[in-house]
Amino acid sequence: MSIWEVILAFVVVVLMLVALLANVLVLMCFLYSADIRKQVPGLFILNLTFCNLLMTVSSMPLTLAGIIYKSQPGGDQICHIVGFLETFLTTNSMLSMAALSIDRWIAVVFPLSYHSKMRYRDAALILSYTWLHSVSFPIVAASLSWVGFHHLYASCTLYNKRPEDRTQFVIFTGVFHTLSFLLSLIVLCFTYLKVLKVARFHCKRIDVITMQTLVLLVDIHPSVRERCLEEQKRRRQRATKKISTFIGTFVLCFAPYVITRLVELSSVVHINSHWGIISKCLAYSKVVSDPFVYSLLRHQYKKTWKDIINKIFKRSSINSSALTSESHDRNILQLNE
Repeated sequence: MSIWEVILAFVVVVLMLVALLANVLVLMCFLYSADIRKQVPGLFILNLTFCNLLMTVSSMPLTLAGIIYKSQPGGDQICHIVGFLETFLTTNSMLSMAALSIDRWIAVVFPLSYHSKMRYRDAALILSYTWLHSVSFPIVAASLSWVGFHHLYASCTLYNKRPEDRTQFVIFTGVFHTLSFLLSLIVLCFTYLKVLKVARFHCKRIDVITMQTLVLLVDIHPSVRERCLEEQKRRRQRATKKISTFIGTFVLCFAPYVITRLVELSSVVHINSHWGIISKCLAYSKVVSDPFVYSLLRHQYKKTWKDIINKIFKRSSINSSALTSESHDRNILQLNE
């Protein structure tokens, strides 16, 4: 193995471990907190977490083995199953992010009618569509034998080995990425930009009220006035940072891989194998970032996983103290005898 391959293998191992830990923690929060389970977005986050966990335990280990051995890991049947899952899970996770953005758009732009527009039944219908949409492409690819081990990405994924099917595969790949990556990106940009517009409008209203209050309170201390102005500035930046994170991580993680897959279809451009694996690792990094972007850094999830950790350590501390007390009593009895 070259130094590049060692580095890439190490990166995949780190991504795998962090993704497994973070997504399991999200799942624990969902199971632990009744409040999270009651919320409609929790269904989308649960579906996204399910996709991330399956990707972590199925596709990523085979990619690691592909990097190390430079050949297809396992038999053709295993590779076909993993390639099918990889295509399905990637599409499903993209559409789940689009569903989350639609939920936020309805909640912010139509707050009074949110509970009537986004119920559990509506969320279940959206999830049903994402599953139907996501499973249709790998079914077509598998039926046409367009799933296999791709040396450029060292992973089991969409791959055409027959030159006579090149035109059909090019059309299929273009349609697939248009209706998965591009469609999800358009939905994300449309919904979150609408959310940002509403957030900025509310910030302006709050800023006007704040400035009017500061003008009226002539005796206010300068430090208090300064803190109010700083909070006003942070409020304006908060929504922009969140929305930039949602859209930015999606583009940064998926765009290099999708563009590489499309460029690869051209026989004119040669793609370096190291770049192919790097673009694949960037796509895998979305599995790592999703738990933090959509769940663990939110206040409700922070409180929940802190409660879980405190409960675990408190229980172990109680058990430890009980065992220590029991041992101490036993030693005293032995001395008395």
